[in-house]
Amino acid sequence: MPTYDFTRRTRRQSDPDVIVVGAGLAGLAAARALTGHGLVVQVLEATDRIGGRTATRELDGFRLDDGSHLLNTAYPELRRRLDLDRLDLRPLAPGVLVHSGGRRHRTGDPQLTAARQAAARAPLGNPLDKARLGSWLSRLAATPVTRLQARPETTAARALTDRGLAPRTVDGFLRPLLTALLSDPALGTSSRVADLVLRSYARGRLCLPAGGIAAVPAQLAAALPAGTVRTGVRVTSIAADGVETAGHGRIGAQAVVVATDARSAADLLPGLRLPDFHPVTTFYHAADRSPIGEPVLLLDGDRPHGNPPLVSHSLVLSELHPSYAPAGQALIATTVLGRRAFDAGGPAALEGAVRGRLTELYGTSAEGWQFLSVRHVPDAVPVMPPPHNNRRPVRLLAGLYVCGDHRDTSSVQGALVSGRRVAQAVLRDLGLPATAREAEAAA
Repeated sequence: MPTYDFTRRTRRQSDPDVIVVGAGLAGLAAARALTGHGLVVQVLEATDRIGGRTATRELDGFRLDDGSHLLNTAYPELRRRLDLDRLDLRPLAPGVLVHSGGRRHRTGDPQLTAARQAAARAPLGNPLDKARLGSWLSRLAATPVTRLQARPETTAARALTDRGLAPRTVDGFLRPLLTALLSDPALGTSSRVADLVLRSYARGRLCLPAGGIAAVPAQLAAALPAGTVRTGVRVTSIAADGVETAGHGRIGAQAVVVATDARSAADLLPGLRLPDFHPVTTFYHAADRSPIGEPVLLLDGDRPHGNPPLVSHSLVLSELHPSYAPAGQALIATTVLGRRAFDAGGPAALEGAVRGRLTELYGTSAEGWQFLSVRHVPDAVPVMPPPHNNRRPVRLLAGLYVCGDHRDTSSVQGALVSGRRVAQAVLRDLGLPATAREAEAAA
């Protein structure tokens, strides 16, 4: 490993030990780990808020989560980095509702026994097929991660057809579920990543914080020393001994961590590989009453002419927690994947078609629903095709590092893991030992 002599740096007394560029989940997680070792860290964020893509906006009393983020209680890094009780996670209803062939079917509750899965009314084939699904989910939940990662790697779509499950099980549950969880309508994602996602689904519960997804970065930031995070500071260039900023001059440091989104990281670090992305568009509607009386993930399982459906999934957020909407109102968030929002002439131009499909999915007219907002994120989810390296290097050279979900897996779990890994790399180069807990997590 190349060595780097930090003692030769000329730094102002006010300069931090480490600069973290970007106040998203990865950057905040890295900063928290580094400050825990007594280092002085400055997190520089170009915008006026923290969180990156994990943002929550308030609009006329409605709480709108950007993107289609769903947490899972089985994510190990959530428990390592966050106080889940204080985060007040609200679980979605067990299983999912799949709309297929003009009907809604409840399925996929990983907590049900195989026998109860077989007895459930779902479009998954005969009782034997349903029992096989229950047993398969149970085995997947118990499979060590190392064994999953040793499996031959292909695309998620190909793996679904090769696992020996009934086609109706695949098309009636696994395909629409994975599409929603991976934000990948073609399921070109690595089968190893898909297995990890399904394993988490089988072991835990999908959930969101009662205060919105922005509560996750807020809790990370709250644990940092006062003054660690500086918003409105745009970094224009970086080096291993500091950064140049627009309007704030040069700031020196012993180490610099680039924790921006993948596109911004590639701009700051020429030569860094820029992945492709899955665009995500979220439509928000308000209704006088909830179209369904529970916080259940509603998946569109129809594939017209073999193509992915217009709507991937929908969720009544106000059923998850009443504070998502004003009293007497319901908030419905609906996700459309891919480039359809632009191909149709822009996200707003697609709203009528989305509203029409929601009428079919919920089985009640959406004609009177109020269209609140639409949020289109073209770079929402870095793609993870095979072969995918779940642990892309975070150390570029001694003193210069990069982290983010694009270095691990495209998820909240991946972003948090990446932040931990980059902190460990910085600590090694500075000659500071990791804690026993961090060493165990790294293993």
